Amino acid sequence: MLKKIIPVFIFAAVFISALAFSEPKKSEPKKSEPPKTEVVVITVNGVINPSSAEYIGKSIRKANERKPEALIIELDTPGGLDTSMRDIVKNIIGSEVPVVVYVSPGGARAASAGVFITLAAHVAAMAPGTNIGAAHPVGVGEKMDKTMAEKATNDAAAYIKSLAERTGRNAKWAEDAVRKSISATETEALNLKVIDLVSKDLNALLSDLAGRKVRTVMGDKILKTAKANVVREEMGLRHKILNFITDPNVAYMLMLLGFYGLFFELTNPGAIFPGVFGGICLILAFYAFQTLPVNYAGLLLIILAIILFILEVKIISHGVLTIGGVIAMLIGSLMLFESPGPFMKLSFYLILPAVIITALFFTIILGLAYKAYKRKPVTGSEGLVGMQGTANTDITKAGGMVLLQGEIWSAYSDDAVSKGEEIIVESVSGLKVKVKRSGSD
Repeated sequence: MLKKIIPVFIFAAVFISALAFSEPKKSEPKKSEPPKTEVVVITVNGVINPSSAEYIGKSIRKANERKPEALIIELDTPGGLDTSMRDIVKNIIGSEVPVVVYVSPGGARAASAGVFITLAAHVAAMAPGTNIGAAHPVGVGEKMDKTMAEKATNDAAAYIKSLAERTGRNAKWAEDAVRKSISATETEALNLKVIDLVSKDLNALLSDLAGRKVRTVMGDKILKTAKANVVREEMGLRHKILNFITDPNVAYMLMLLGFYGLFFELTNPGAIFPGVFGGICLILAFYAFQTLPVNYAGLLLIILAIILFILEVKIISHGVLTIGGVIAMLIGSLMLFESPGPFMKLSFYLILPAVIITALFFTIILGLAYKAYKRKPVTGSEGLVGMQGTANTDITKAGGMVLLQGEIWSAYSDDAVSKGEEIIVESVSGLKVKVKRSGSD
């Protein structure tokens, strides 16, 4: 028995010893690569309005949560609303993540409100072929008198100076951009220390930013953007729609479509779709008007023009009301948005077709519809009234028969009518007609 057990123990001892004294094979440690930094890029192209302000504000808040190396705003704007601009500036100043405003691509500009936004950035950069300036304040929605204009200019000048001084940029040039509406090319802006960098494209900008020291609300930060991943945050559908409808030309068309839709609903109760469509268009138009320099005298002239077109359908004025409506609508459209900036004005190439189509719509199409409404019915029981026929039998109050367009009808008459006489239908009651002798009063 021992002879059988001893070899087993010997084998087990040898096996355990081999395991104990053998060195496990060491795997070579993997070289850990440092995590790549990332830079978030957004694009703002167009008028500075509540929609773009909300988009930039939301992007900055997301960046503060995500903690990228920097947030770059590619900017191309002719200007916009003072309130929206100030919202953007406050978000930039309060950002924990460095915000870089990059006026690009070539041919872009940072005018009016765009100057304030650029000067507020932690880093201001421009692409070749761009310009910055012309930040003189203008009245939105109403004309400013001399005193109000002076107050607005002084306020804007003080504000832009404080922004330039805060970021160490040329405060004198910034003040002149407001008071004298001066502008500068990218090269001039760099030489005047209005901006920090001129970079030919986004990749060059990332290289130029690398190693630059910036100061945020969280303190100083050295940017590490040389090989950063670029993450583009596109404008959402909601912001795109809101940005689209705040275009003056779009807002104008929405207003006209709203008027058309509501008029159709009022003239054809129960159609539903025109009323719903018109209501939505008008609400969207009024939303856009809140962000645009609306002259309410122009709006009233357009409403007056539509009233005159409707009256032309019902009143014979020999075209006087139509001419008055065309003039009122043309002047009202030209006056509707009052701003020295062309980006806040209606295109004349839109106004002229809109006036002509509206005038034709109300005077011709609605005119034909109104005439059709007034025309005597030619079918059904109502179409029998006034129709001439022949007495098929003698007709009395008790009754009789008449022949109308090849059909025999039961009839009665207050006056006796002899067989064969011509008759005229006075009224219809069910399947019986009341007639009178043709030629009788």
